[in-house]
Amino acid sequence: MLIKKIHHVAYRCKDAKETVEWYVKHLDMKFVLAIAENEVPSTKAPDPYMHVFLDAGQGNILAFFELPTRPPMDRDPNTPNWVQHLAMEVDSLDTLLATKARLQAAGIDVIGPTDHTIFQSIYFFDPNGHRLELACNTGTPKMMQMLDEVKWDMLNEWAETRKAPQHARWMHDGSYSED
Repeated sequence: MLIKKIHHVAYRCKDAKETVEWYVKHLDMKFVLAIAENEVPSTKAPDPYMHVFLDAGQGNILAFFELPTRPPMDRDPNTPNWVQHLAMEVDSLDTLLATKARLQAAGIDVIGPTDHTIFQSIYFFDPNGHRLELACNTGTPKMMQMLDEVKWDMLNEWAETRKAPQHARWMHDGSYSED
């Protein structure tokens, strides 16, 4: 089975209104839907919530739940804060750099751009502590073919050794050439 598309991705937020306003202001998302219930439809548990939906573009929906009766949200203390993140693609390096400047002008700390060879990224946190990444693709068809050819070898070697395979070392050592 292949899905048609991801309908939405949902995260928890501290304050639904603040979250919607932040994503509209800083990432130009469109606020498209709010659902509020006092009972969870799937479990029937009495648990009031506000569920808000934002269109990140082209029907890619990012949603948040505010849960006022639950303990404050936290992150997994065993996972570094750089691991769990939501990466969103932008159309160009110019857009990436302009967004970085706009975020920094609003007082938001931004890391990057970071050159991942096949894309460049900036990283920052939303008001809920969720790490976000904006990325623009820079990979060539040749690069993507080279990575496709070694993906299973890399995964299988990792599964056996738990050490970083070197099949795509060119991504980080500057040795790549289109020739």
